[in-house]
Amino acid sequence: MEKEKSFLSVVVPVFNEQDSIQAFYKELIRCLEKITKKYEILFVDDGSADKTFSFLKDIQKLNKNVYVFSFRRNLGKAEALTFGFLKSKGDLIVTLDADLQDQPSEIELLIAKQKEGYDVVCGWRKDRKDASKMKIISRIFNATLNAVFHLNIHDYNCGLKLYTSDAAKSLHLYGGLHRFIPVLAYEQGFRISEIPVRHEVRKFGESKYKFSKIKDIPDIFTMLFLVRYMKRPLHFFGAIGGTLSLIGFFILSYLSGIKFFFGQSIGGRPLLFLGVLAVVVGVQIFFSGFIAELLINLSHQKQQQYPLKYPQNDN
Repeated sequence: MEKEKSFLSVVVPVFNEQDSIQAFYKELIRCLEKITKKYEILFVDDGSADKTFSFLKDIQKLNKNVYVFSFRRNLGKAEALTFGFLKSKGDLIVTLDADLQDQPSEIELLIAKQKEGYDVVCGWRKDRKDASKMKIISRIFNATLNAVFHLNIHDYNCGLKLYTSDAAKSLHLYGGLHRFIPVLAYEQGFRISEIPVRHEVRKFGESKYKFSKIKDIPDIFTMLFLVRYMKRPLHFFGAIGGTLSLIGFFILSYLSGIKFFFGQSIGGRPLLFLGVLAVVVGVQIFFSGFIAELLINLSHQKQQQYPLKYPQNDN
């Protein structure tokens, strides 16, 4: 007997997409009806200033499986995705943008890949149709992430992704963290994969991000801290504080030596102030990490959460 198909949720964050939203909906519906009859579409309007929300309301009247949510102001793609995940009811959750560069027809390929046992399947725009400058920026961004986190994903920021419900709802995205979804899911123990997907030339509007990815590159250091040191901040702050304190100690030891053994004056030397500053700042940084460690331990004692694979429910 064939296993019953999973309920599929499609989360679509939209921002000023009045030119493409109707064409996108028609294409999405056409593809979904070939895949499953058990689906829902959640449009999350991220505070659009054009007629996007009005068009979405018209679409909602035509299909009982369409749900429309709208933020009062623009919060960002990360918040729109998190809200969509929260409202989703599907066993599997797909995300894609409404500009029709990522094709809804590729959803079926993602589902087939997920059946191999993966929790997150990322689209890989192998033959990307964006401008050369955007492709160069993305290659630098992806190469940097691979070098730091060793996940070896070709395209971290493709909007077309498939998640199991557990994986999607475990993500609490804000700011620019939507660019790091594979890393966040991987660090929580979920299985990650990717497949090449078709990518089309932009026909509607313009990119909402442009060169913002360059500004997001420093977020890699934020991600590094969140992933590696969020639950052990003393390892991070302790290393920095200890190194500064050690440098200051050697500077002061050197100055003490030339003072007592050679009788040289050290009171007016800039090196003295540098040594004292290094020790003081190093100790402060170390104890900042120590206090953060104490706070995390207290919080952990109150509520422990473990990423269980089995069993999922306690009896």
